[in-house]
Amino acid sequence: MAESFALTEATYYILLSLVRPRHGYGIMQLTEELSGGRVHLAAGTLYGALNALSTKGWIIQLPAEDESRRKEYSLTEKGFQVLVNEVARLRELADNGERILREG
Repeated sequence: MAESFALTEATYYILLSLVRPRHGYGIMQLTEELSGGRVHLAAGTLYGALNALSTKGWIIQLPAEDESRRKEYSLTEKGFQVLVNEVARLRELADNGERILREG
């Protein structure tokens, strides 16, 4: 049986933004854009989350280009599966809510 748990909104958007490799600033920008400005990640919060996600094996830091200070990150296969599971969980929540509201 698949591991089941709810992601925080910030973690969800960080993982979603890493479907394609991105650097930290790109993650912050896309997260804010996708959330309609609701989720704003400060640098310290983002890099703490990236370290935690890396420790869980959900993301990896890509090798840096020569002399570049920019760190890029990408989802691992495990991180991609966590994201797929979360999308399914959120879809179920929304579907149940819509169904109950229609019946009500």
